[in-house]
Amino acid sequence: MAEMQVDLVAVERQIWSGKAQMVVARTVDGDIGVMPGHAPLLAELREGFAARVVEPNGNVMGVAVHGGFLSVTKAGVTILAEAAELHDEIDVTKARAAYDRALATGGESAEAAAELRRERARLLAVGESV
Repeated sequence: MAEMQVDLVAVERQIWSGKAQMVVARTVDGDIGVMPGHAPLLAELREGFAARVVEPNGNVMGVAVHGGFLSVTKAGVTILAEAAELHDEIDVTKARAAYDRALATGGESAEAAAELRRERARLLAVGESV
């Protein structure tokens, strides 16, 4: 199967870099799947969702992405995020508790709505339902 270079970069650090078969992410215009040879594009990522990277061995890596952009060029795919976390960096118990607390407030304040999006992305990245 064909491979492409993928780089996940957040403001504070490089999250991950390597080869992948496919990247799936939610943009403000909807879900997109990118495979090797995809047409160049730049898309804004929708907050509160996770991206998935399918590695050459078939392993699917979840990434909680908190804002940013997806860039596709001939060289590969780059996710430029304001912040991001790999699935194995996320404490599922804490994320679930924070999500439930934010959900209970109904996202009434801007802070609660932002926390709800952040925790939803974390839960989706680890394969939890929300």
